Amino acid sequence: MRSTLKFLVVLSVALMGMLAFRALFFTIFAVEGDVLSPTFLPGDRVMVNRWSYGLRTGIDGGLFPYGRLCRQQPSKGDIVAYEDPRDSTRHTVLFGHCQALPGDTVSHNGHTFVVPGLRDCADADYYWLSAVGNDAAADSRTLGCISEQRIIGRAFLIVYSHQPDQPFWTGWRRNRLLLLK
Repeated sequence: MRSTLKFLVVLSVALMGMLAFRALFFTIFAVEGDVLSPTFLPGDRVMVNRWSYGLRTGIDGGLFPYGRLCRQQPSKGDIVAYEDPRDSTRHTVLFGHCQALPGDTVSHNGHTFVVPGLRDCADADYYWLSAVGNDAAADSRTLGCISEQRIIGRAFLIVYSHQPDQPFWTGWRRNRLLLLK
């Protein structure tokens, strides 16, 4: 009885530690579609650093207001994980290359505009995030500028990769195991 209780306590502490680590530092998301091919392929499991642009605190409309601890701005060229602005449940995660920062000028569909930021009296800093070569992708070309509040962090490591149309025991891409980006 005592050894079982000890085992359950150790297991609970390990589980709580894992959940805290995932919530505060790093998390893994699955890539769906080929919007960043060949950098990311469908079925890649990508690790995202939640601290790369500052840890998000609070959420829009939540009990605590939105904020970031140790706030930093994404750099051009970063691969950014962000929540789909069309998804009110905040469960769909998209990936895009940061192409423009607040205050930068962007030309799209024959129109030129400035990416809004706090300096321009906007409600938040915004970024132009785009996929690579996929005109039908859900990115800034179709969604508009992405608010800093939607940005989760910088994608930096492919943990593992499995072809989505293959059974579990086959389809593993061994050449993409622990691949830094």
